[in-house]
Amino acid sequence: MAPPGYLLFLLLLPVAASQTSAGSCSGCGTLTLPLLAGLVAADAVMSLLIVGVVFVCLRPHGRPAQEDGRVYINMPGRG
Repeated sequence: MAPPGYLLFLLLLPVAASQTSAGSCSGCGTLTLPLLAGLVAADAVMSLLIVGVVFVCLRPHGRPAQEDGRVYINMPGRG
């Protein structure tokens, strides 16, 4: 459960957003197509890098488990 402070912040966020003027970003430039394509490509590369690092970190290390040679009657594939 979120602490009460976060809940109050989430409830007051729309009020704060409504207080900003519509033209508050008048000095912002437009995104050109090459810039937008570069941002999307960089996002894709970073996402693949994160997935690769997680895959490498979660890969099981060490030698595989050895079969113990016992006969397991109720376990198909092990006896």
